[in-house]
This record gives sequence, structure tokens and C-alpha cells, in this order.
Amino acid sequence: MGPVLALDVGGTKIAAGIVDSGGRILVSSRIQTPTDLDAEGLWSTIASVIGETLARTPESITGVGVGCGGPMLWPDGVVSPLNIPAWDGFPLRDRLEELLDGIPVRVHNDAIAFAVGEHWRGAGRGRDNVLGMVVSTGVGGGLVLGGRLIDGASGNAGHIGHVVVDPDGPPCTCGGRGCLEAIARGPAIAAWALEQGWRPGVAASTTARDLSDDASRGHPIAKAALVRAGRALGIAIAGATHLLDLEVVTVGGGLAQAGPLLFDPLDEAFRLHARMHYARSVRVVPAALGQEAGLVGAAALVLTEDGRYWSAG
Repeated sequence: MGPVLALDVGGTKIAAGIVDSGGRILVSSRIQTPTDLDAEGLWSTIASVIGETLARTPESITGVGVGCGGPMLWPDGVVSPLNIPAWDGFPLRDRLEELLDGIPVRVHNDAIAFAVGEHWRGAGRGRDNVLGMVVSTGVGGGLVLGGRLIDGASGNAGHIGHVVVDPDGPPCTCGGRGCLEAIARGPAIAAWALEQGWRPGVAASTTARDLSDDASRGHPIAKAALVRAGRALGIAIAGATHLLDLEVVTVGGGLAQAGPLLFDPLDEAFRLHARMHYARSVRVVPAALGQEAGLVGAAALVLTEDGRYWSAG
């Protein structure tokens, strides 16, 4: 099969790439997701990124695979990302097919695309039971069980970010309380740290990346914020492991770049709560493909024709 166009659309970044049949990214473009545009303005920005990417490859593409923040109507590709409020019921698949003259388009959740990428070519390669998690502007996930992607009734299976880890915890953008995302997503971590006295007086300009930098320099509140997030992640992963009998959990997204500051408390909480014998052998590891997992997985939705990652008609 010829190369495909892959898109990764999330609350933090928008990436486009041309990916060959072996999962290699031939060319790519990446921008920060605009937060001040309406629905059509955001679409125009994405169309420009696509045009720039296509102009850099001499080959014709044979399909388009997309990972976009959810939830969404699947497989219709109508998206309403919680962390991209400008898009509420946006017909992304139809608009892409119109832009690209009818080339087939497959749209799935961005965290599911991440999980697919890690299973196909990353840390879950060769394993049949994998949970892939993205910890960034939001917290999402995707499931591969028995070697096949699990879509669920509406295409949103694996959305671990809205598993409740603290019933008395903070409110979540979904309308619930104490969700993993409400505690461990990047903006929530920074907000909690600011409430505790981290970087007083500069709230508007602080990010989770700033917090990770300060934590690496030993700032006690920044370190405590990552410990809090890591523990919440470990608790959620332990529950998922008991439920699903996993082999590998791979964690990516911007916050995963905090390294041991996040993964050490995550692992401690996971080992504390994963007590069944089959859960104790699970490997929880950083994403092997890093920031490219979403693009690789989006491409795999189109490139793998055996149905393991795409079962919709």
C-alpha cells in the first residue's frame, strides 16, 4: 500500500505526517493547537498544515488516518473534543474527504491512535494485551486485547481518563468529580500546584512543562504535584489491569516527559494496589515512539488491512 496522510489533533498540538507502509514517518509538520479560534478558524489552520505536509512529498497518498480528541461519534468522525471546545459536533471526516477529493478517511480517538501506534511499532509490539495512555492536556487511553483494538459500543473504549480515582476529588470537565483526568492532566496539575503556592503571582503563564522543570530542580510543591498525579495514574492503571488482565501499559504525552518524577510515584501506587498475582507481572513503561506514536497509530488505522485496528464498515 502507498503512503498515507496521518493527523494527530489534540488539545496541545496538531501534527500531520506522511507515513509509509512500514510505519516510518517520511515528512511531518507540527503546530501548537490554537485556543482563540472558532470552529472554522481551527479547520482552516488544520487544512493549512495538511497542505504544507502534502507539498513536501512527491507521492500520492492512498488514505487518511486521524486521531482526534474525544468523545466523538464513531465511525462517522463527528468530533466534540472536551479540550477543543471550539469543535462541538464538528464533521471532521466529511470535511477531510471534501478537502482531499474523496480519499478514504478513518477517524478515531487520539488516545486510541496512540495505543495503536505503540502496539504496532512501539512498546507493546509483540504483545496481545496492551493499554496505551496519553497524559497531556487531557488523559485518554486505548485498548488492544487479544491482538485487536477494542472499540466498544460507541468507539470510546479505553477512556481511562474518566475512571474515578477519588470520589471526593476535584470536578472534571466531563461533569463528574474525581476523575483521573481532573487530577493528572497537565493543566490540572499546574492549577493544583499554584493553589499550594507554586510560582505565586504568575498563574497566567505557567504550564505543566514549567512545573516539571521546577520539580527537576527540587521545588517541593512542583515535586508534590507530580507525586499526586503519579499516584492517581498508578491507582487507575491497577484497576484497569485487574479488570483486563494486561501485559503492557505504555504511557505517553507531554507529561510523561517528566520521567522518574512522575513514573516513580506511579509505579509505587501501582504496586501497592495491583495485588492479584496476574497483575504484578504487568510492565508499565514510557511510550517507545514518544511524540510520534499518535501519527504512527493514525496511519495504522488505514495501513493494516487485516482488521485488527479498524473493524467499522
